[in-house]
Amino acid sequence: MTKSKKMPNNIRKFPLIEQADAAEKNLFSQHQGYVIPDYINRNLRHTLRYYQDEAFRNYHYTQSHITPNLQHALFNMATGSGKTDLMAGLILYLFQEHKYQNFLFTVNTNSVLMKTKDNLVNQTSGKYLFQENIEIEGKRIHIRQVERFPRVPQNNIIYIKLSSVQKVSDDLFVLKENTMGLTDYENNPVVILADEAHHYSASTKAEKEAENTWESAINKILTARDNQEKKNILLEFTATVDFDKDTIYNKYRDKVVYRYPLNKLMDDKYSKQVKRIETSTSEEEKMLNVVLLSQFRKYLAYAEGVTGTFKPVIMFKSPKVSISLEATKVFNDLIANLNASELLTFIKRQQTLPGNESSALELAYNFYLQNEDGLAKIIREIKHDFDPRNVLNANDTSGNMLEKGQYEALNTLESPNNLYRVVFAVAKLTEGWDVLNLYDIVRIEKEAATNKNATMVEAQLIGRGARYYPFEIEGRKSYQRRYDNDLSNKQLLLETLHYHTMSEPQYLKQLIGSLKQMDLPTGQDKKNSPIEVKVKHSFKRTDTYKTGRIYYNLTEKVSDEWFDSIGKYGIDHRLEISRRLNYGSREVAYKATIENVETKTVHIEKFDHRYIKKAIQSLEFYRFDNLKLYVPLLKSMKEFIYGEKWLNALNLKLFLTVPKEYKVTNISPNELLKVTIELLKEYESKFKSGYIKERGTNNFVGYPINEYLTNYNKRIPDYDTANLLQETTQKIAAYEIDDEFYVYEKAIVNKLEYELIERIKSYVTKLKQKYNKAVYLFRMDENMHRESVKSEKLKLHQYGSRINRSGETVDVHLQGFQPDFILFLENSDVQFQIFIEPKGMSGDRFVSELWKQDLLLYITDHHAEIEFEDNISNVQIKGLKFYTKDDGQKTMVQLEEILEL
Repeated sequence: MTKSKKMPNNIRKFPLIEQADAAEKNLFSQHQGYVIPDYINRNLRHTLRYYQDEAFRNYHYTQSHITPNLQHALFNMATGSGKTDLMAGLILYLFQEHKYQNFLFTVNTNSVLMKTKDNLVNQTSGKYLFQENIEIEGKRIHIRQVERFPRVPQNNIIYIKLSSVQKVSDDLFVLKENTMGLTDYENNPVVILADEAHHYSASTKAEKEAENTWESAINKILTARDNQEKKNILLEFTATVDFDKDTIYNKYRDKVVYRYPLNKLMDDKYSKQVKRIETSTSEEEKMLNVVLLSQFRKYLAYAEGVTGTFKPVIMFKSPKVSISLEATKVFNDLIANLNASELLTFIKRQQTLPGNESSALELAYNFYLQNEDGLAKIIREIKHDFDPRNVLNANDTSGNMLEKGQYEALNTLESPNNLYRVVFAVAKLTEGWDVLNLYDIVRIEKEAATNKNATMVEAQLIGRGARYYPFEIEGRKSYQRRYDNDLSNKQLLLETLHYHTMSEPQYLKQLIGSLKQMDLPTGQDKKNSPIEVKVKHSFKRTDTYKTGRIYYNLTEKVSDEWFDSIGKYGIDHRLEISRRLNYGSREVAYKATIENVETKTVHIEKFDHRYIKKAIQSLEFYRFDNLKLYVPLLKSMKEFIYGEKWLNALNLKLFLTVPKEYKVTNISPNELLKVTIELLKEYESKFKSGYIKERGTNNFVGYPINEYLTNYNKRIPDYDTANLLQETTQKIAAYEIDDEFYVYEKAIVNKLEYELIERIKSYVTKLKQKYNKAVYLFRMDENMHRESVKSEKLKLHQYGSRINRSGETVDVHLQGFQPDFILFLENSDVQFQIFIEPKGMSGDRFVSELWKQDLLLYITDHHAEIEFEDNISNVQIKGLKFYTKDDGQKTMVQLEEILEL
């Protein structure tokens, strides 16, 4: 048998993705104007995230712009990215747009099947993904679970059959009564939703002969209607697919619709961070350590203001059921026998063990030692929380079906009514378990394998555990990490999964290799001491440090009564809306390079208030109860849509900039709706950031440099298993800076920030000739602090009046920010303070930050309006355009012009 060849994954090409991407960028493509139908988000419990939106749009492209329409598609998306949400949306889309009513969901494990039942058909489940009432175009749509699709389907009903792939295969190849044979899949068109689809390529991989029938069965169903106009469809979903193997790549290369890898999910902050705790301690010691850490997480959550239930769960993973049962008994005995004196002895001994470098455990140890007087109460709480009734052994002798009641307990661990804190399990939970509040996974070492297959299973389990838990603070949930920049590491514990494993070099090498293969960024949880960033002694001896000041503007209070119109949020809303077709006008205006396309501006006569209403319906932010949080004076949605101070929808006119050859008649309703949605999305970010209780003034006050430029500590993120993440993000590192112009001994910055420092450095000689008293670059790091000083003062806020392109006065953006760098220059006549902000992002994220650039440029253009509290006259405050990679915006040219270099 010929062995499958390998080719590096990163050079694989996927034509459908490339074609869809090209269509998105092509101004003449009808696909670019496509907007996901509003009934999708309106009928789902969760609004689709941006990448789910992209996946959806890519699939629509295959169904509307490829002939013949794609019959077999694969979505390669990370664990925890919400593939089932996407499935639910695709069910509605295929039902409404392509008239499919029969949907077969299949997977290779019963646990996943039971979870999906809760997701797709069980309306009483907290994990049901549809709204209680599904309505499309005024019609009530019902979802009905069936064992067999009806020969004559009823109108307005979606039929879903849930089955394991084994049973589908058996029913197909072994004729039995009351089962679905091949003719059932020939009668009416069927959509197959195949989850964890990497299991269905066994014959392609030439592996287990027994599983050959799985792939064969799915293919027979897929091709059952090939001689009819309306064919069966297969949609496969998996996080794990080995495109390195030529046989797999060749099968799927022209079927992959979308890819969203795990490292991108983590980089987008939709997951927990992942750290490994590597130890050589015994199983019992490891168990006690993880209990102490888990309970510390719980105490910490409430100390940090988490509201509602916060219940961190521990999973103990064993290689065999017998070992798992044995470990459960050891654990229960350990908790039952716990007492204060022995716990103190244990903690003190652990702190002295060589190689014990976990920063998380050190935080937990210190907490218990500092609460020694209350240790008896803490132990009572531990015994209550980890009572055997709250410990679940999710194993059974069949190796397949979970015992009665166990599945429900496992799939509702986030529920306040579910008291389980510990789960003991074997490999069955590697797939299909989507618990969010799993914070610790402990590897039981007894008889555990250390080969590549074993460590890959471990890596996949870690990937599942990294799902983000959206806990509440002040009653608000976040579905992305909040604390990536936290210095103390305490808050990070609320957003970090720890994998507790053994400290054995050969095994760790294999595990790290598996984590790298998955592109899963992790690092060892070790005492990653913050680096002290010191102010140079030479700078401390200067008059600039001793008596110099840095200037920021003061703020004044703003009441809710001030937010009485859309302009008060910094939104430049005009009755004549000018947009570039399929592009935000602001984004184009700030592009470093603009496509050389001759354009014209046309009035869209068919645009009216209905587009505004429809766009609002598709955006969750504009639901009245949510909008009211940011627009407190609003009385109704009618006032928001039609009121003169708000959207004034009845009086709006739309002007679109389009290529010269473009005909107005070519502009479809979907394109107009997309333009409207994009406009309202921009407004959404401004409503959120603009609802601030303070506004800036033109009164600037000086703060002593020697109080604010101080020594500070900062950690460097440490990942040892990241592959693509390090290539696609700006890795932070520590750079020694010997040159005197930089006031700190070292700079802990990303690549773009270091590039800016080097650019400034190239001007130092010329600057010193003109500014003989001071030429210094200050890094205004967010970690700089002093107990007696509130760094919140060091923020710039917009002030003054803004004039838009129509000559109208608009209100300011109230949010403040701290530019990353200040170039400080002084001679006998003048002192310059120049704010500089590097910006590495692009697209929508770049556009959302442009108000900061507006503020910096406004300061430069309106210096005469600045009033100084101490009546000084020789200080010049300036701001530059964002500094982008390779000085894409010519920021340094602007600097030369300001300083007349």
